[in-house]
Amino acid sequence: MATMTEVRWHGRGGQGAKTAGYILAVAAAEEGWQVQAFPEYGAERRGAPMRSYVRISDGPIRLRSGITNPEIVVVLDSSLLESENPAEGIVEDGIIIVNTSDSPAEIRERLGNPAAEVWTVDASQISQDTIGRNMPNTPMLGALARVSDVLDLEGARQAIRKQLGGKLSEKIIEANFEALQRAYDEVQSE
Repeated sequence: MATMTEVRWHGRGGQGAKTAGYILAVAAAEEGWQVQAFPEYGAERRGAPMRSYVRISDGPIRLRSGITNPEIVVVLDSSLLESENPAEGIVEDGIIIVNTSDSPAEIRERLGNPAAEVWTVDASQISQDTIGRNMPNTPMLGALARVSDVLDLEGARQAIRKQLGGKLSEKIIEANFEALQRAYDEVQSE
């Protein structure tokens, strides 16, 4: 039977959740994994809640639905903790990573004390410092690389270059690499 890891991203339109999911999928595919990545959103505009899903497997992926029981949840905007329940359905030993300046203990309490590891990183501040704007997706990939085995920093760098290289300047790519590394170093758990 195939081993599969499911990652659910929660963000707002324009924060890069869809792009981060694709970067994760590209990195995993480059390592030889089978992948599936797709966003879920309606006709909403920038700023509306949205989700992005990534499946990584050592065998064929036949599921064609949203992810309801993820092993990993990544939250790009902590204000979504008030309007949604990002921890809903997470597996018992799962991982939740939240972009916030709050402590992991504070986030755990706000999430209703899920039976999952809770990690936090101030990805908004990191992206502001490195990239020059609030674009938390790349720093959250760095945090994901630190707390899970679905991604490593070098794979993330290569996937970022592959996905964004033709769209952004080398200066911005390098700033994204700096954001990736900072979040990797700064993410914290309880």
